[in-house]
Amino acid sequence: MLFSLITAAAAGLAAVLTVQKLFYPYFWDDLIYYMKLQRVKRMMKLRMRHGVITLLDCFVQQAKKIPNKPFIIHEGDLYTYQDMDKRSNKVAQVFLQQGSLKKGDIAAVLMSNEPDFISVWFGLSKLGCEVAFLNFNIKSKSLLHCFNSCGATTLVVGADLITSLEDVLLTLQNNGINIWLMEKSSTFQGVNTILDKLEHASDDPVPLDVSSQTNIMSTFLYIFTSGTTGLPKAARISHLKAVMCLCFFQMCGATSDDIIYVTLPLYHMSASLLGIGGCIELGAACVLKKKFSASQFWNDCRKHNVTVFQYIGELCRYLVNQPKVAGEMDHKVRIAAGSGLRPDVWKDFHDRFGKIKVVESYGLTEASIGFMNYTDKTGPIGRAGFFNKCIFPFDFVKYDLQKAEPVRSDQGYCVKIKKGETGLLIAPVTSMNPFLGYAGNKELSEKKLLRNVFEKGDVFFNTGDFMMQDHDDFVYFRDRTGDTFRWKGENVATTEVADILGVLEFLQEVNVYGVSVPGHEGKAGMVAVVLKPEHKLDGRRLYSHLAEHLPAYSWPRFVRVQASLDVTETFKQQKGRLVEEGFSPSAVSEALYFLDESEKTYIPLNKNLFDAIVSGQIRL
Repeated sequence: MLFSLITAAAAGLAAVLTVQKLFYPYFWDDLIYYMKLQRVKRMMKLRMRHGVITLLDCFVQQAKKIPNKPFIIHEGDLYTYQDMDKRSNKVAQVFLQQGSLKKGDIAAVLMSNEPDFISVWFGLSKLGCEVAFLNFNIKSKSLLHCFNSCGATTLVVGADLITSLEDVLLTLQNNGINIWLMEKSSTFQGVNTILDKLEHASDDPVPLDVSSQTNIMSTFLYIFTSGTTGLPKAARISHLKAVMCLCFFQMCGATSDDIIYVTLPLYHMSASLLGIGGCIELGAACVLKKKFSASQFWNDCRKHNVTVFQYIGELCRYLVNQPKVAGEMDHKVRIAAGSGLRPDVWKDFHDRFGKIKVVESYGLTEASIGFMNYTDKTGPIGRAGFFNKCIFPFDFVKYDLQKAEPVRSDQGYCVKIKKGETGLLIAPVTSMNPFLGYAGNKELSEKKLLRNVFEKGDVFFNTGDFMMQDHDDFVYFRDRTGDTFRWKGENVATTEVADILGVLEFLQEVNVYGVSVPGHEGKAGMVAVVLKPEHKLDGRRLYSHLAEHLPAYSWPRFVRVQASLDVTETFKQQKGRLVEEGFSPSAVSEALYFLDESEKTYIPLNKNLFDAIVSGQIRL
């Protein structure tokens, strides 16, 4: 009897497992991922009950637990968790003694990837300041806009970046901005120095009443994100959002024994919150690179025994496009974690560099919505199954490209798409998934919200991203709405580029957009222009003007000269046909030009040049 029961139970279990494998092949992957997330949530709640509430609290706790563990390795220098804790205490003490900053003030940081970026960040945070990370590629107009939008009254600038401020230094000072330079002395009038004062500063923690932070929903950071409005937007990052980022590397499978290589700029959320924050959560060591170098990458990995590295899609493509050399698989890297990896590059990366587990993910600076591909499937950004939706609620809805808004039913509600269709990703705004908005711009903040989506009174965050969920619940990124396109791992706002080009004396009208280029992630910048009467396109003048005012990733790679620009009846520029025709001489009858960086000018784009670009002989 017992044997019969055991046999029947075994047969039943085998049948269930067979059905599960046929119809829910990723059930166990999803369940394990869900359980990991639940464990992380329990750890967060337990820590908070013991007073460890913020990212900074987590760092200070690790500095006490593992004081002598290597934390930051940079250009031959090694800083332990205790070293960085004391260094950041010194930074806080300097500003406290000078009386220039207090709890609640907003301070901006303009620094390259270096250990003192972190000590300044943490030092300012220990004073209870809200910190704004500035993109060191931005030029004068955008930089001034950043200060106006976030309300920063203090700027800490790295020694290697002070010269980039020369044209706006006086304006900043006249606007009441206190400027501090990470140097012992300065030749710039009115600029304060920090390093000389650090030598004599105490490394004791600042008093608790100065920095105590209890509201986890308050602003921790301002991280600037580019959008369709043209100029950078200051996204408010709450302490809750920062703490939620801590588990990134842990969810990817990294441990405290790993050595993690971060080459992305720290002003990005990916490098600062996911990268540095992820290392802190694990108590792992971080090899911090000032700037990514494809040619030095694997040598660095071997030199520092790197086991995990963080990427964006472009980074992996650069590695794949490097000339093959002996010993490319001679490394200890076991995990590559990041976002934006194209499926074809993904496969080439695997084939060329060995058994490295690629963990592709998707996330946003402004909201707590994300996906992670924790399976072995190549291509998708993550899973959208039942378990994932329990943690990060989301929906995909139909979108009208002509009206640039979600499709609404006769009852006025958004329409969900079916599996296999492409739709707009949206996420409910709740107490645990808040949208704090953009500093200094309520109108732009409101534009990111969708109201009365599925029922009266509900509010959803509009990601602006098109996704497709297949029948196995894998999610694939398709495109972005609006005028923003992505190139070299950066978002480029077409209106900002158009504003800069619009002041050139020989251009009458400009229309900036992105075009696909075979073999490259994202879209390269292209501009359709109308020349002023009696003027010609001055390629050298165009190049120098762009170099002066915009970072290189924003420069249009192609120029199309037209007699007039297509506009709608409300005088909005039309881009659809331009994007479709791209930069092909066979599809475009007007004159085309290509950016020749070696000659610092734009040259005529003919069929031979086009073929060389498309075939990969010429890399952009």
